[in-house]
Amino acid sequence: MPTVVPAQLAAPFLPGGENAIDATLAHRLLAVALDAGGDYADLYFEYRVGADYVLEEEQVKTVGRGVTLGLGVRVTKGDATGYAYTEELSWDRMAHAARIAGQIAAGSPPGTSPPPVSVDVRPVADLYPVGRPSLVVPPADKLALLRAADRAARAYDPRIVKVEASFTESLKEILVISSDGRMVSDVLPIVRFGVRAVSEDGDKRQSGSSGGGGRMGMEYFTGDRDAAAHGREAARIAIAMLDAVDAPAGEMQVVLGPGDSGILLHEAVGHGLEADFNRKKTSNYSDQIGQQVASPLCTVIDDGTIPSSRGSINVDDEGNAPRKNVLIENGILVGYMHDRLSAKHFGVQASGNGRRESFRSMPLPRMTNTALLPGPHTHDEIVASVKRGVYAKRFSGGQVNISNGDFVFSLTESYLIEDGKLTAPLKGVNLIGNGPEVLREVDMLGSDYELSDGMWTCGKDGQSVPVGVATPTVRIAKITVGGTKA
Repeated sequence: MPTVVPAQLAAPFLPGGENAIDATLAHRLLAVALDAGGDYADLYFEYRVGADYVLEEEQVKTVGRGVTLGLGVRVTKGDATGYAYTEELSWDRMAHAARIAGQIAAGSPPGTSPPPVSVDVRPVADLYPVGRPSLVVPPADKLALLRAADRAARAYDPRIVKVEASFTESLKEILVISSDGRMVSDVLPIVRFGVRAVSEDGDKRQSGSSGGGGRMGMEYFTGDRDAAAHGREAARIAIAMLDAVDAPAGEMQVVLGPGDSGILLHEAVGHGLEADFNRKKTSNYSDQIGQQVASPLCTVIDDGTIPSSRGSINVDDEGNAPRKNVLIENGILVGYMHDRLSAKHFGVQASGNGRRESFRSMPLPRMTNTALLPGPHTHDEIVASVKRGVYAKRFSGGQVNISNGDFVFSLTESYLIEDGKLTAPLKGVNLIGNGPEVLREVDMLGSDYELSDGMWTCGKDGQSVPVGVATPTVRIAKITVGGTKA
């Protein structure tokens, strides 16, 4: 069933709302936007309700709730783009934003633009049905989840001295209307739960974290993904890391664990495949379509259609349907991720990757759920093949230079591999390398493909959007490990 929005949460601009936007009103606004001579315009209405809960030291530290509402207007003419937004949905304010966006983009005499075509309401998929959004569940129930995680973490081991648990939720409703006739709406639920535990033993102090979420409601907390399980997992890591030894340094084999390791793929490779960087020729993948850019074992996709995943969308923020986009196939670069502007530049269809943080921002080519597809090897076979190396299980994020693919990633949970077995936990581990070079060094690929639990947020040009990552176990023949012990 599709996400059901209670009346108290429903957007005022959707059908039945107090300021409902119909096709006639949209057509008038688009005509104003195009009046200065633009060749295309779109309207992005957004209504978002969100809440945050934080429990620290067994005390409620934060309970917050907020609402945002607004319209963003984009107008393009050739390669020029104008953008303006308003937080007030009166006709005067909306028309003013439309007029300003048109004047920024056009620079041509009024009356030279094509009129907007008749608006056609388009149906969208239903990839994240939620019968009861978490926002209508009493706050006491969410605080109970935080307390359950806190108790479970503290009960795991007496050396757990501090626990922080958080729960974030939102429901976003959007309406996208364009001068080429599209009118689509979507309701995007999302929840995110996290626990951080700190351990102490003498003068040693370590931390561990666990969490997840996705485009779902309270049904997330079922089975082995309940709040207490996240508390125990955070505590497990914090305790295990008390025995961590200094990380080795130098070039060596590295095995990436399934799931969360996909964030390395996302940062080191994925951003370079976003088409705006390639349109501007600032990516190391520019002009490389059809070239071998990775090991023949590697097929990389971006798929916005995975049900209930954090990065999934029923429609992108330009009104296009998401797709399963193959980017690298058997090591060959076959495509980029496109928004409308880059698709027009390259003469291809938009790939459903036009995303924005909010109505205050222009859409950009952005990842949704980025994945390295599975291969022929087992997890145990891959680990057993390594004489000495590092097993990377959890990441805290990293940095990448889009122009050349160089990256640095920090690990929060990793282990030494000795004679094909995981031995000591490691501290102070960084992975240093180059995205394309690392993909070329993939020489074993697991069959244990895993989608990371929904925790990741991606930043680009000052905008943040939720994303998903997925990968099987991966062996990299050589990569530089930045540690403290040679």
